[in-house]
Amino acid sequence: MVTPMMQQYLDIKRQYSDAILFYRLGDFYEMFYDDAVIASKELELTLTGRNCGEDERAPMCGVPFHAADMYIGKLVSRGYKVVVCEQMEDPATAKGLVKRDIVRVVTPGTVIDNNQLAEEKNNYLCAVYMSEGHAGIGFADVSTGDVFATAIDGEDYITRLLNEINTFSPSELLLNVQREEYPALDGFMKSRGIYCGKVMPERFDFKKASEAIEGKTEGDESAASDRGAVCAVGALIAYIHETQLTDVGNITRINFYTVGQYLELDASSRRNLELCETMRTREKKGSLLGVLDATKTASGARLLRKWIEQPLLNVRKITGRQKAVGELASDYIMREDLAELLKRVLDLDRLITKAVYGTANARDLLAISATAAVLPEIKSRTGNCKSGELKTIHDTLDTLDDLRELIDKAICDDPPATVREGGYIRRGYNERADELFTIVHDGKSYINRIAAEEREKTGIKNLKISYNRVFGYYIEVTKSFLSEVPERYIRRQTLANAERFVTEELKEKENLILGASDKLIALEYELFTALREKLASNAGRIQRTAALIAELDVYISLAEAASKNNYCCPEVEYGDVIQIKEGRHPVVEKFAENGYFVPNDTYLDTNHNRLALITGPNMAGKSTYMRQVALITLMAQIGSFVPAKEARIGIVDKIFTRVGASDDLASGQSTFMLEMTEVAQILKNATKRSLIIYDEIGRGTSTYDGMSIARAVAEYTAGKKLGAKALFATHYHELTSLEKELDGVVNYNIAAKKKGDSITFFRRIVRGAADESYGIEVAKLAGVPQEVIKRAKEILKELNLQQSSLQPRTKAEPSENISIDDYKAVEVRERLLNTDLNIMTPLDALNLLTELQKAAR
Repeated sequence: MVTPMMQQYLDIKRQYSDAILFYRLGDFYEMFYDDAVIASKELELTLTGRNCGEDERAPMCGVPFHAADMYIGKLVSRGYKVVVCEQMEDPATAKGLVKRDIVRVVTPGTVIDNNQLAEEKNNYLCAVYMSEGHAGIGFADVSTGDVFATAIDGEDYITRLLNEINTFSPSELLLNVQREEYPALDGFMKSRGIYCGKVMPERFDFKKASEAIEGKTEGDESAASDRGAVCAVGALIAYIHETQLTDVGNITRINFYTVGQYLELDASSRRNLELCETMRTREKKGSLLGVLDATKTASGARLLRKWIEQPLLNVRKITGRQKAVGELASDYIMREDLAELLKRVLDLDRLITKAVYGTANARDLLAISATAAVLPEIKSRTGNCKSGELKTIHDTLDTLDDLRELIDKAICDDPPATVREGGYIRRGYNERADELFTIVHDGKSYINRIAAEEREKTGIKNLKISYNRVFGYYIEVTKSFLSEVPERYIRRQTLANAERFVTEELKEKENLILGASDKLIALEYELFTALREKLASNAGRIQRTAALIAELDVYISLAEAASKNNYCCPEVEYGDVIQIKEGRHPVVEKFAENGYFVPNDTYLDTNHNRLALITGPNMAGKSTYMRQVALITLMAQIGSFVPAKEARIGIVDKIFTRVGASDDLASGQSTFMLEMTEVAQILKNATKRSLIIYDEIGRGTSTYDGMSIARAVAEYTAGKKLGAKALFATHYHELTSLEKELDGVVNYNIAAKKKGDSITFFRRIVRGAADESYGIEVAKLAGVPQEVIKRAKEILKELNLQQSSLQPRTKAEPSENISIDDYKAVEVRERLLNTDLNIMTPLDALNLLTELQKAAR
């Protein structure tokens, strides 16, 4: 038979079996049984035991209540769900078992404590509603109130779903089905450590979801009417309500969008292009975000990251952003003035969220006021702006003057961190609070004032008020003035020379004085709570202001990058041309030797310049060049200026990159299998409007297999069926013949000069194919021992002699199949198989036959 206290614990724990329960006992939060074992290991706590009425002591460990947030943060960051059970009454005055109840549920996707969150990153909770061939998906950042939702369908909807999840990088995911039903999704979540709790399909109820989002939707109407998307958002709202244990008042807008609104990038492309973090260290420094981010506010940093993750496809919106960036880039004084003002802006989104969920303290409210104090200056400084986006910010910016005035009247200048012990309400805000404050801090003067009032009322000049433990406060009157004692005085004691009295009013004052401290604390909390709720009711206003400030911050950041790095404003259009003059890699140029980066031109279209086939030695800069083209295109589509002398960018709908070679040991995929999987996804999902980067296709298998695959991929990409714009780097020099054989393929190489055993890279992209690969020279540059280099040269010489002595075969051995080793036969066979005879003219057929005959000979 367990003790009553432990029975209370077990009853509460039964409701949250999937969580670690922090159970308040006095000045500690205690954990028991399996929770204690887990917590002691994860938090490095001493595991003890407690007698709970059972045969064996229950495992137990605990943390001080004032340090609980730190320990909760550690557990949540490691993927645990934590439930906080608080004492709901004072143990000293409680009769029987102290009442306890759940006050907080914290999961990886519902954290709102700033100490547990990265300022510059959103912390998304994701919900996915899966059905046959369709997925509704929603994302919510509980700490800011941002909510986004869309629907995905089609044959490849799982792949696109994973790409969309990867875009937002949620820390927690809700599902309406068991994740094991979708192995690709299950593997994706495991590989990225995304927390997923119990599956509860009832959260995805369509009727409840429709009611929850009513009046809050904006954006694409088709997505907003999609059943799956609505159910996903409904699950988000239901879950947030479950964890925060209050209304979701900070969710005032739900942005429904279609996947086609933004440039699509799959997970490997985001990684290869190092948009927001580097592949090696996973840090911002060394990424595109690291170059562009000069934001001064937390909300601005988060918005810039979002822009980079979701480039636009709408030319009008892109141009609007460009004009704002251009105006700020050309006006150094205004840009600097605004940047200085923005340094004083605090994180309004997360501050108002804390107010909505009842966790904001007095210092948080002062932070809102301090930010509001800057807003009139920002509004004034943007008053003369000409660009449409900046004018809109100026015209619609709510300076929150009324809320700032209210906060400043209510909260003192230096309030304590806690709101449970008073001391934060400003004098003069509330008459009753002022009275209690006076009593608490100047009790003797308060009594003397009452005594003076009584002397004036009665005319008894020597009347005084004193105190003892028997009577409490009493009025003492000498016998010479007894005739003037009013009837309202109640006699308590007779002395030799005086009488002692009390009055109803004095007893009230006594109760007031003796309980004034507790009453003042309670009244201050009541006043503070009312103020906090007033701010929470204005969450929508504050969020709209925060959004405008974040947008302004991003424009200033992009303008700063443009000005400092000598970027140009690209011409963005709906055409198919990507033309870049003297383009540079935005990240690599920051680390270039002597501060000089060799610029290069680019011209791609969907006509005669579809595929740029790039040959040249390793280390010469092929990968850097191809990535820079992709990054410049992406930068143009977020509205940024770009690192080039001139640029004309035709909108691309998707960017794909097949770069690098490394085994995916976690999923059991070899280098070659991983490469082919990525190539397959590109060829299935790319369109004529896409930009594709291929870097060394076919390296993970035999030479002829690799060469055959590389050629087939190049032909398919540049061919009529796909015809996408592509940059194709290869060491297979045999592929350079494609320029003469396939319209749209153009040869380029990285200029290099060989002198003796040394080689110089010029980093310049020039027309034509490379004459050799310089592999041995590159090996020497890399520091390979001279003995090995010498032997490599000998082997190369032998191989070249063997190659030149080989006689062409005059007669093929009879066989049902052409041998894969006979490359010419493979080439002829592939061209025949890929030829559509139905669309050929007689002249085309004759030309093809002539070419095949030449190849066969």
